[in-house]
Formats: sequence, C-alpha cells, structure tokens
Amino acid sequence: MSDPTEISESDVQAVVDSALAAVSAATDSASLKKVRAEHLAEASPLARLNASLRDVPNDQKAAAGKLVGQARARVNQAFEAKEQEITVAENARRLAEEAVDVTAVPTRWQAGARHPLSLLQERVTDVFVGMGWEVAEGPELESEWFNFDALNFDEDHPARAMQDTFFVEPTNSHLVLRTHTSPVQLRALLGNDLPLYRIAPGRVYRTDELDATHTPVFHQIEGIAVDKGLTMAHLRGTLDHFVQAMFGDGAKVRLRPNYFPFTEPSAELDLWHPTFKEGPRWIEWGGCGMVNPNVLRSAGIDPDEYTGFAFGVGVERALMFRNDVQDMRDMVEGDVRFSQQFGMVV
Repeated sequence: MSDPTEISESDVQAVVDSALAAVSAATDSASLKKVRAEHLAEASPLARLNASLRDVPNDQKAAAGKLVGQARARVNQAFEAKEQEITVAENARRLAEEAVDVTAVPTRWQAGARHPLSLLQERVTDVFVGMGWEVAEGPELESEWFNFDALNFDEDHPARAMQDTFFVEPTNSHLVLRTHTSPVQLRALLGNDLPLYRIAPGRVYRTDELDATHTPVFHQIEGIAVDKGLTMAHLRGTLDHFVQAMFGDGAKVRLRPNYFPFTEPSAELDLWHPTFKEGPRWIEWGGCGMVNPNVLRSAGIDPDEYTGFAFGVGVERALMFRNDVQDMRDMVEGDVRFSQQFGMVV
C-alpha cells in the first residue's frame, strides 16, 4: 500500500488475488485450515485492510469500506465453497475406505479349546477329590531344603547336580526351580493336622532338551497320605481305583521294587493299559512307596505313631499313552489345532 491512510483498488485486488490463489491450492482440511489462518484471521492482510478504514479520510470512507467489504465477501465465499468441496471429498473417501461388503461370506467364528494337559490334570484331581482328598499347591521357585534335604536326598545325590537341576543365582541363595512336586507334600505335612490326604498337581523343571520324549518343563501329579496304620495295601488299593477311573475297568497296576530317597520301601509303578493302540501292555508310569521315616521326622511327625504312602506320575506321559500323542513337542508349541483335537473334555 502506498499510503496507510489510503486504500487503493490495486492494493485490495492484490490481497484478494493472493487469498483466492491460496484457497484454490488447498487440497485437504489441514491445508485449508492454514489458509484461514493466513488470509482470513485477525492478523491477515484483509483484516489489516479492514482495520485501516478508521484512518481513511471521511470523504473516502464509504468508497473504501465498500471496496474492502466486497473483497472480504469474495474471499469468504471462495473459502466456504472450497471448504464444502473438501468436506464432500473427504467424506466420500472415508466411506470408501470403511465400506463393508455385506454380500461377502462372513468369517466363521472358531471356538478355542483348553489345553489337553490342563483338562487331564483336572480329571486326575477330580478322581482324588471324589475319594475325599484335598488339592495342595506350592511354589515353583523352591528352597533347596524343601526340594532335596527334607526329602532325604543326600548332599552328593545325582539329582542335585547342575545337569539335572536349575539352580537360581546366586547359588548361595539355595533356591532351585523345583524338580518334582514332592516339596508340596512336605509343606502340606508342616502346615496341616493329621490325618492328611493331599494331591499335588503342578509344573516341574529339569535340564532336559526338548525332543519327542523330553521337555525341560513338564507336569507331575503327586499324592501323599499320612494316617495311623497305613500300609502298602492301602497304596495299592488307591492306585487301582485311580487307574481304573482313568483308563477303564480293565486297567490295573504292578509294583516293582525300586529305590527313591523319600520312600521306603519304594516301588516302580507300572500300568496295565487295556486299550493301548498297539494292544494291551504294561507301561511304566511313575514311582511310589511308603513315606520314609526321615521325611516324617523332617515334618515333626513321629513315624512310630503315623505312617504314610506317596506316589507320583507324569501328566505328559499319561496324555501320550492315553490319547496316542506321539511327540511331546506338540504339547508345548502352542498350536491351537493340537488342543482342538481334544475338544473340551479329555
């Protein structure tokens, strides 16, 4: 502008042309918002022209006011038209992007499935709960005393070696990832009144490589009963009922002499599987025996007054020969298709 007190037609036209060019160049809401700030807001050239009308001589105010008013109207009209155009285009694009083909075949919802190990573990505990036993749980990060010492493992017992056990650093903390669920039995003895009948399912850890028949993390179910007058006959009767509930009336157990630090006498537990895919046969399943008097003493129980029996079986192994699972890796890889084979009930 040549004079701040004069508003020429060329000055107004220059401002209008600049604003119209900016409006025309806008392609979306963001750029149009920028145009509003630069050409229509309070600090814009049009706004400054309008503010300068107060300094225009009185005899020129009417003409100058008309000129600026028409300029502002042209720019506002162009802006509103562009705003409507952009809004329509953006709405159309959004509708196209969010369109739903109502004629398309819907995706079929697929129900998940609980893991067969969990189902089988619950089935086992249900059998013992039905006999009046209670379910016990314990920590997976266990004290070395509970995992070994209190269960009559000598300090040089092979099971304590680093090749079998996950020791937690620092080693002087004497913490391990439990190698069996037997510590739960001892905790149950320490924390409950006698007589006691407990079943203890849970994860255990050993330094095995993952292959078709081994896994470093697996599941055991162990049971312990402590009462007055319990004998191996009570153990045998309990196991007979257990295997028949799990594998049918034709199932039975065989006890072979063996050695375990926490039972004496000890026995290897064999199962007669009447419906095994390859034909009825004996299958080694777990270990059992009468609770060692030293273990009872560790829990403050007089072995001259009370006796007890204990047993332990592997859940993965049971699933393998109960449901013809050939590869243990199928149980740990998390493929839902494996679980879906079993439905909701094993």
